[in-house]
Amino acid sequence: MKLANIKWIFFDIGSTLVDESIAYRNRIEKTIANTDISYDEFFQRMVEISKHNQNAYNKVLEEYGLKKAPWKSNDEFVYPEAEICLCELNKRYRIGVIANQNLGSKERLDKFGLLKYIDLVIASAEEGVAKPDLRIFEIALDRSNCKPEEAIMVGDRLDNDIIPANKIGMTSVWIKQGFGSYAELKEIEERPDYTINNLYELLNLLV
Repeated sequence: MKLANIKWIFFDIGSTLVDESIAYRNRIEKTIANTDISYDEFFQRMVEISKHNQNAYNKVLEEYGLKKAPWKSNDEFVYPEAEICLCELNKRYRIGVIANQNLGSKERLDKFGLLKYIDLVIASAEEGVAKPDLRIFEIALDRSNCKPEEAIMVGDRLDNDIIPANKIGMTSVWIKQGFGSYAELKEIEERPDYTINNLYELLNLLV
C-alpha cells in the first residue's frame, strides 16, 4: 500500500489549513470599488478561469484592466477542523509545511494555534524559491531527512502542489477547497493519488 511507509505529511497553507474565503471577498470588493463591475460578476469569472488556470485573480484583473488590491492576512481564518487534524496526525507522523507565503509564516501559524503541531515550515519568502519550483520541495525533503516516497503533499492547487509532488515522487493529496476546487483535471501529471474535500477526510485516509 502506497501509504504504508509514510513518515512526513506536508501541507500547503492557503485554502488547505487556512480559509481564504473572507480574504478573497474583501480583496475583490476593494478591487472593484469605484467601478461598475459587480462582485458576483468578478467572482464568477474567477470561478470560470479557475477551471483551467490557477491564477484566476490575476487573469480577471487583466481582463478588466484593474489594479491588484492588497492581500490582508488578518482576513484569513483557520478551518475549524485544521487543529483537530494536525493534532491527530502529529501523534503518528512528522508534520511540515511547504507554502508560497509572505514573510512571517511561522508567526502566523503560531497565531492560528497550529505551529505547535508542525515540525518544519518551508515558505517561499524565507527560502527565496516558490512553488511549483521543485527546489522548494527538495529543500523540505532535505531538511526533514525524508525520501520523497516517505512523504505526502496536501494542497489545493494542481499547479503548485499536485504536479510538483507527483514529479518529485511524493504521494499527492488534492484537497478541494477554495478556488482550486474548481480546477478540471486534464493532464496525467495533474492527477493526484488521492482527492479529498476537507481535512476530516484526510484523517479518515491516514488514521
